[in-house]
Amino acid sequence: MDKRIAVCPGSFDPITLGHVNLVRRAAGLFDQLIVAVAVTVDGEKRHSFSLDERVEMATAACADITNVTVESFCGLLVDYCRRQGAVAIVKGLRTAGDMAYEMQMQAVNADLAPEIETVFVLASAQYAHMSSSMVKWLNELGVDVSSYVPDNVAARLQAGR
Repeated sequence: MDKRIAVCPGSFDPITLGHVNLVRRAAGLFDQLIVAVAVTVDGEKRHSFSLDERVEMATAACADITNVTVESFCGLLVDYCRRQGAVAIVKGLRTAGDMAYEMQMQAVNADLAPEIETVFVLASAQYAHMSSSMVKWLNELGVDVSSYVPDNVAARLQAGR
């Protein structure tokens, strides 16, 4: 039987404990889960961390999840998924706004690659209110964000203040 591979894409700028929770839960559903750190998201969005830093932080944050790998990707997500032999795209949902956006993306991906299923995973309650953007904003205001991000990310954020 072939390995069931899924891809969990995102900018992970930076990776949060909500992301890690999503990855851990999704990893239990597939033989292999690839955390795919996007070179760019939403066109020309400027990231706070470089691609290498985002991959490094995500790799460290997911190091104890044995069937998870982290790598970067560029281009169309479904093309990347095909190259990896993925059967599914895993997306986390925190809010109704996430749902509206992700449903549109799912429809486009289904048109482009009907063989690749999109799986939505609801955020765990303790992480549903927190996003990478919120973490960065709070950090810039001098708030301790260590309860929202892995230790390696908290250290980088504090060093960058």
